[in-house]
Amino acid sequence: MKITNFIIALLFCVYVGNAQSPIGGWQAKTTDTNGNELNVSAIVTETHQVITWYDTTGDFIKTMGGSWTLYGDRWQLNVEFDSHTPDNVGRTKEFTIIPSAEGYLLLPLGLTFKPIDNGYPGKLMGAWQMTGRKRGEEMISRPINQARRTLKLLSGKRFQWIAFNLETKEFFGTGGGTYTTEDGTYTENIEFFSRDHSRVGASLAFTYQLIEGHWHHSGLSSKGSPIYEIWSK
Repeated sequence: MKITNFIIALLFCVYVGNAQSPIGGWQAKTTDTNGNELNVSAIVTETHQVITWYDTTGDFIKTMGGSWTLYGDRWQLNVEFDSHTPDNVGRTKEFTIIPSAEGYLLLPLGLTFKPIDNGYPGKLMGAWQMTGRKRGEEMISRPINQARRTLKLLSGKRFQWIAFNLETKEFFGTGGGTYTTEDGTYTENIEFFSRDHSRVGASLAFTYQLIEGHWHHSGLSSKGSPIYEIWSK
């Protein structure tokens, strides 16, 4: 699926006249029913995508995402998580994607997404799933095919983690913003956090290594607790 989606994305670029590939980070603006401005962030990797709404103060509103396929101008999302409408989990949602001078118009959402990056300069672009976490001195493995999952999607500049359960359709939490990778240090700048708004605006630095294709992530959590995690594609 990873290679297939990447090829489809390349074919789509030819279809729309060498427009930018959908892979990367995207941003749109909209308003709520009271006229308040909202940010809409989207991250598209070769296998997964996420789209999230949050206000200008960082208050989280909703998120949805999963694996995707592109057929011409038809964008099909196989929903794996939906914080607002859990019944969508397991269903396929279809959108129409129309290239514009600014980026892409996504219907029926009526949102115009402007590109933030095309997968660079960050060194961790892709869809990652947590497959291991240290408790004390013991590393606890997490099977990649289990129903309860924590994903982290990264474009070249943006990141977002999402915790959910495919079987029960439960949504447990999410957070995201921008990130950098410099000299072995991975730094997250938090723009929204569903569990604790007080974390918005914080910057967290971690040590990272890529070992045999797995991302080893260590440092202090947003609560100040030491963590060591392993993420896999």
